[in-house]
Amino acid sequence: MTDHERALCTATARLLHAAGVIAAWGLGLSLVAVGVLALTGRSLSMLSSMGFGAVAIIGVFERYMALRLRLDVGLFDGLASGAIPSLSTLDVALQKLGLRQASDASDAPRALADRVQGARQLMQRHGIAVACQSAMFLLALLTQDLR
Repeated sequence: MTDHERALCTATARLLHAAGVIAAWGLGLSLVAVGVLALTGRSLSMLSSMGFGAVAIIGVFERYMALRLRLDVGLFDGLASGAIPSLSTLDVALQKLGLRQASDASDAPRALADRVQGARQLMQRHGIAVACQSAMFLLALLTQDLR
């Protein structure tokens, strides 16, 4: 890998790492929503219960995306530091872990720019999921006194 590619990997890893703040917010919303449902579920209005339930359900998908982002941080860090020497080596390792299909690994390795774009898209989708969680949480809070 060239110095420019390593710099791109480092910058991408740092960007994804910074998105961890958003992931922490999403986890917090999920935990509070589950706690509210567990402790006061029967005393809440139907709309508020559905709002907190939606926060918890979206939280499952948010946690999956946060896990994928953390994996990408580690992979980009490995590429930047040289622990993973090439994209084809990364593809073989991902194939052996079952994270990449065998037919994909036999082809030419995916370009670094495509991987960076995919990671950024995942980060944006994760942000959208947390924004939806936040909106549903706010809706649930605003409607908890309705009966």
